[in-house]
Amino acid sequence: MGSPLVAGLLHHVEVWVPDLQRAISEWGWLLEQIGYTPFQKWPDGRSWRLGPTYIVFEQSPALSASVHDRMRPGLNHLAFYVADTATLDSLVRRAPHHGWTLLFPDEHPHAGGRHQHAAYMENSDGFEVELVSIPSTGGTEPHGTPES
Repeated sequence: MGSPLVAGLLHHVEVWVPDLQRAISEWGWLLEQIGYTPFQKWPDGRSWRLGPTYIVFEQSPALSASVHDRMRPGLNHLAFYVADTATLDSLVRRAPHHGWTLLFPDEHPHAGGRHQHAAYMENSDGFEVELVSIPSTGGTEPHGTPES
């Protein structure tokens, strides 16, 4: 493994989806673009890994609903760093061809504030991602989104 294990580091995230094939197409494309690689595969799920952390997408037979609503209690979105603003801009341009829609287009790329260059996107199942370009100054930016 390329990354050292550190207490508190995220081990994995499991996302239950209504349509596994759609998740593979949409999430798989995005995750592979930002450096994740396919990790696990079984009839009801797939996962992608980056370092010691992996993300699982499963179409569980135990789902109690068929629609995700990020505005309800629970997970609102996942946020990922991308290499730089050029990479972010390229992803935003190509994302609609892979099931993703840009959120807050009138405020893009500063919907999270002037302190960061970011994109907020939603896939066809209503899951949101935030892509944040790594600052060229190496500093850290404060947390903040339009929904905060």
